[in-house]
Amino acid sequence: MKDRTRRGPDPFKAADAVFKPVAKPVDIIPKKPAVPGVKEMVSLRIDRDVLDFFQEDGPGWQDRINDALRKAAGK
Repeated sequence: MKDRTRRGPDPFKAADAVFKPVAKPVDIIPKKPAVPGVKEMVSLRIDRDVLDFFQEDGPGWQDRINDALRKAAGK
């Protein structure tokens, strides 16, 4: 019968021991200054009813969302 009271090494400690010596410091990416009039492509999750509201008036709904967000941000 096998002795079940003995446990092997902790897998988390073993992983730390292997990967810690080769871990590289995280470089902080400098934030680029905002260029007026230049828009960035983003992915944004919005509730369906909110999206429907902005799309009701047809094309230009992205600009309407941008305007609403700009106003909410106090800009």
